[in-house]
Amino acid sequence: MTPTVTTPPVAAENPLKQLARFGQSIWLDFIRRSLMTSGELHKLIEQDGLAGMTSNPAIFEKAIVGGEEYADFIAELRKDAALDAKGIYERLAIRDIQDAADALKSVYLATNGRDGYVSLEVSPLLANDTNGTLQEARRLWSTVQRPNLMIKVPGTTAGLPAVEALLTEGINVNITLLFARERYEEVAEIYVRALEARAQQGLHLPAIASVASFFVSRIDTAIDARIDTLAAAADAPTRALLESCRSKVAIANAKLAYESYHRIFSGPRWDALVAKGARVQRLLWASTSTKSPKLRDVLYVEELIGKDTVNTIPPATYDAFRDHGVPRASLEEGLEDARTVMQNLAAAGISMDQVTAELLDQGVKLFADAFVKLLGVVHAA
Repeated sequence: MTPTVTTPPVAAENPLKQLARFGQSIWLDFIRRSLMTSGELHKLIEQDGLAGMTSNPAIFEKAIVGGEEYADFIAELRKDAALDAKGIYERLAIRDIQDAADALKSVYLATNGRDGYVSLEVSPLLANDTNGTLQEARRLWSTVQRPNLMIKVPGTTAGLPAVEALLTEGINVNITLLFARERYEEVAEIYVRALEARAQQGLHLPAIASVASFFVSRIDTAIDARIDTLAAAADAPTRALLESCRSKVAIANAKLAYESYHRIFSGPRWDALVAKGARVQRLLWASTSTKSPKLRDVLYVEELIGKDTVNTIPPATYDAFRDHGVPRASLEEGLEDARTVMQNLAAAGISMDQVTAELLDQGVKLFADAFVKLLGVVHAA
């Protein structure tokens, strides 16, 4: 079943809207045509304080399969013999992205370009192709022609040079599939370098916006599976170390990444860019639905609330947080506990470097598989 977002009745300020008090913006990790055509997106902006949207091929595939709202447009596009399945998908996606960007333009203007963005991803099949990523990102940017667009690029080894070039050129970028804190720090450094390069060229800094999409729940899913395997054969002390890390690593990892954020976006080097109008590259928490039924369904929202961050939330979790989320300034709580969790994980024999590398590879493959499936759906429509 294709997910939907429930439009709330007009009521007192809800937990989603309260997140802005803590400096966090809420984005929706979902898109489909009816959100824009029905006026539902406008209601979410007004009543929940929704400040942006993210998309990926898997989301578009679910939207296209889940209803008839794309059928007529696909049929019309198929009359153009020059368009293959990818060309048809791009036309569909670009139309939705443009309409979403237009709906969010009021947020973009009200926040002076801090929020109001919608993300469009380059083909995941280009994740290991720097030049291919650059060419497609530039083409999508020039085709969509919306200042509140972000081009989504995976944080792979090949993706990073493309990210730096795009930012230097003045293209807004959402760097996705970040799992390791070290890779996040590379991405933040790239952003600072790109701004410095623009400043040296006398180019405008305030026009550039970027987020670093740091994935959360997938880490706990991967770590907890390893804990299950290792604990069965471990001695009592090691088993205790393993269990002390269960379902805690993702949040600990994110909190320590936020600590890195504070270090990178402060001090004389950064202050010099701020003086020229630079804005920070915010951490965006992605993959924030709870995968385990044993965990609170809004865990990865409640525990990662802090200034200068974004949480992009899938529909079910979005509705759940509106219903019973408890906002608080949680992101800088328990930093020492977070360090202890990571130390215990290493002491118990689980390599975070190995886990995050595998998750990046898996993420690239999952997105690529979804893209291929999407093209198959479009071809068969």
